[in-house]
Amino acid sequence: MADTPEPSQEVAEPETPARDWKTTFRNITNTSAVTVVLAIIVALVIGAILIAASNSKVQHAAGYLAAKPGDFFAAIGSSVGGAYSALFQGAVFNLHAATFGAFMLPLTNTIAYSTPLIFAGLALAIGFRGGMFNIGGQGQITLGAVLCAYIGFAWHLPPGLHLILAIVGAFVGGAIWGFIPGILKALAGANEVIVTIMLNSISGFLISYLLTLRAFRVPGSNVPKSPIVDVSAQYPDFFGTSIDVGFLLAIAAAVGVWWLMERSTLGFRIRTVGQNRTAAQTAGMNVRATYIWVMVIGGGLCGLAATSPLLAHPAQALTSGVASTFGFDAITVALLGRSKPLGTVLAGLLFGGLRAGGYLMQAGTGTPIDIILVLQAVIVLLIAAPPLVKAIFRLPDPERRKKVKIPKPAAVDTNVTVGVAA
Repeated sequence: MADTPEPSQEVAEPETPARDWKTTFRNITNTSAVTVVLAIIVALVIGAILIAASNSKVQHAAGYLAAKPGDFFAAIGSSVGGAYSALFQGAVFNLHAATFGAFMLPLTNTIAYSTPLIFAGLALAIGFRGGMFNIGGQGQITLGAVLCAYIGFAWHLPPGLHLILAIVGAFVGGAIWGFIPGILKALAGANEVIVTIMLNSISGFLISYLLTLRAFRVPGSNVPKSPIVDVSAQYPDFFGTSIDVGFLLAIAAAVGVWWLMERSTLGFRIRTVGQNRTAAQTAGMNVRATYIWVMVIGGGLCGLAATSPLLAHPAQALTSGVASTFGFDAITVALLGRSKPLGTVLAGLLFGGLRAGGYLMQAGTGTPIDIILVLQAVIVLLIAAPPLVKAIFRLPDPERRKKVKIPKPAAVDTNVTVGVAA
């Protein structure tokens, strides 16, 4: 009787040294950090093309390109090199400075510009990981600024206590404005995108109205701006630089967000709800309460972003444009940072550096500062589409283990007649 054939088995091919190197290379190139770096490189290349195209010397040299191609390429190198050199010296170090303070001034400006972006980026990152797209950063920053500024100039308290209450007021103001879309999402199922966009408009009209009231205006002035906060409510600076306690508070907030999302029970609920709401409900988690917490914490962090212009030294007055574009820029910061605290801090520093260096680039070389906006847009576009980055650089796809089939052994006929001696 023939044996029953065994089913075919699949075994992995043995690893070879060459294949080990390929596997390591593919693992490295498929990390998010490499994608971000390559996206920045592509953005810089596109920016270089735009800088060269908008330069008058390059345009003039292009008219006799066939006769003297060297002049054309020299003009490109001069325009692009000069623009990016000015961008670096305006964002990192001033290589032509005469004093150490002037040498470090660009870096301190970068940190100052990045502080509100870090606060707001962390707020939106929490929302993204919780499955909520918070577009209300502008409104939450505005309401945080209203309470922060009012406590700062209307209350006259001892130093230290005054600053703490102003910071708490900023957090509470943003948290209140974040609570509104959170409770509407939890109880009525309202779309947080639509609600937060509408609240942005409401906050703009609200602050414009408040600045017409006597309580918010400079005494005897009809200019729609508030008095500057008292010195007792301002951040102390470091040796006269633009770096203040606000940046340290932003770093502390990043550490706190990391602990919240990675080590706390609430953070686990937020991540679970963001990944699978149905599974969270099945596990007994309160999804509605989680939505509220996400928006309240995010709104409070956005409110803290308002402390940077209002409480920094020198402090600014409360105006209708106090939120600037921080709420919208924070969306790109959170996306670039992959909604992680460390990534958000680094993305905030990058965008702060682009803003700080962009002014010097425009003033020193005449390059339009709008190119900085193009760089930011390209970076976000590529971050949102990693396959596009891989296609540009021809990066390999993640390795799939190839399997080979061992052919089934041939059946052996055991029906052999054996003679027996008589």
